[in-house]
Amino acid sequence: MLFSVLFSASVAGLPPGSPVPAFSAPNQDGKTVSLKDFSGKPVLIYFYPKDDTPGCTKEACALRDRFSRFQKAGAIILGVSRQDAASHRAFREKYRLPFDLLTDKDGDIAKALGVGTVPIIGVHKRQSLLVGADGKLAAFYGDVDPEKHADEVLAQIEKASAPPAH
Repeated sequence: MLFSVLFSASVAGLPPGSPVPAFSAPNQDGKTVSLKDFSGKPVLIYFYPKDDTPGCTKEACALRDRFSRFQKAGAIILGVSRQDAASHRAFREKYRLPFDLLTDKDGDIAKALGVGTVPIIGVHKRQSLLVGADGKLAAFYGDVDPEKHADEVLAQIEKASAPPAH
């Protein structure tokens, strides 16, 4: 019973509408970045298995290619994986990624946010959280398609920020 509860929690992530736990982590330059730094803005926190691998590169580049739309919507993008700052810096520079990549070496951020790990290998699953401007979870993406994810998130952000229909 307990196993099934723990398993379902790790698959489902945080429930929508719940406050997203605060966290801080070093970025690709060793600077500490905190979720609270972006209070009042929507934040996409996307977890990915490993720098410079095919799926992770597709996802990062799709987010890069739509970055101006994220900026226009006032949204922040933060990538998170277990690699160190040097690996993140090389990945970011190679693909000219305009957003921070955070180091979650021990997996503590992923655990706190309900993101799973790939069994045996221990890397983060490709899962994302969209934090609303209010600091609450707007969406948990448990099964991310690296090529379609940027558009999926943008559609949700743009829908949430659209003026109400009259």
